[in-house]
Amino acid sequence: MWAEMKPLMKDRLFPAKSATTKEGNPSPPNLFQMTTGYWISQAIYVAAKLGIADLLKDEPQSCVALATATGADAASLFRLMRALASVGVFSHVGTDCFALSSLAESLQTEVRGSLRAIVITLGEIHYQACGNLLHSVQTGSPAFNHVYGASLFDYLLQHVDAADAFNQGMANVASMLAYAVLMAYDFAGISSIVDIGGGQGELLETIVQFNPDIEGTVFDTASTIQRARRRRSDNAWDGRCSYVTGDFFTSVPPGADAYLLCGVIHDWDDSRAVKILRNCRRAMTTNSRVLLVDMIVPDAASGSFSKLLDLNMLVMNGGRERTLAEFRALLDAADYKLTRIVTTMAPQSVIEAVAS
Repeated sequence: MWAEMKPLMKDRLFPAKSATTKEGNPSPPNLFQMTTGYWISQAIYVAAKLGIADLLKDEPQSCVALATATGADAASLFRLMRALASVGVFSHVGTDCFALSSLAESLQTEVRGSLRAIVITLGEIHYQACGNLLHSVQTGSPAFNHVYGASLFDYLLQHVDAADAFNQGMANVASMLAYAVLMAYDFAGISSIVDIGGGQGELLETIVQFNPDIEGTVFDTASTIQRARRRRSDNAWDGRCSYVTGDFFTSVPPGADAYLLCGVIHDWDDSRAVKILRNCRRAMTTNSRVLLVDMIVPDAASGSFSKLLDLNMLVMNGGRERTLAEFRALLDAADYKLTRIVTTMAPQSVIEAVAS
């Protein structure tokens, strides 16, 4: 019996296609590697939180020096760095020294394409909420509320440090996405844009920077706009980009040629998403358009990051990623006509619609 079972067990537990480490040892089974993925994500988070990449920007350093600079335990920090180096995050050089790798460069604070802030917010509030995914699947309610006793945005209003990390993390994402949108979408004929829920303004400011005929308005909550103004002057890009506070569930600034909603609609369930879109519809002129920048979930049973992000939206705020049919239904309910879908180099597409 065992002789018959042994090849079956071998294939199940140690598939022939499993990767092999540099030392020649077979990797664990794929499912097990997936299940332990949070070991890596949390290790990256800790390195980001400690600012390790910033300390290594000029030259390799020993773990003793890194521990002294960060207030960490040297032996434990060595184990963290060794683990991260084993998966390509940082490089192990010498017995006790580590250096930046190409992956780790994005963990620096002041570099173009920095991911440090988004890694920190994912490693903190997102991680805690995702640990209660079972609650969301069983109840249909955001696990975040269950863990923290408040909705995501209410919690951020009450916790400054978490809000700073979250908003800067969203700014990280917006900075990367801005160029993908610029390369894909033609803003010719647009002279004014309101960026609804525009955060700290990275996306809109990049659009304005490369389109000198456009004036932009970043529209967000008072606390978010206050952070944006601390980060830069209110007259960014020669006074062509301004900041306005408000509540998009109540109204938005009127009369713009385009209303840009990047990563906004996916934060909300259908009824609240429609309310935001209707408020934009009321503010529009005859020739205005709305531009939704979001992922579109493919109908096919294929791999897509949007399907994983959809779980994150369920857990964090009760939002969702949507299929094209679901976007059409939202736009129809808010009295829009879908005009085109513009794909970008990023996972997000630009969904353009006009008043119907």
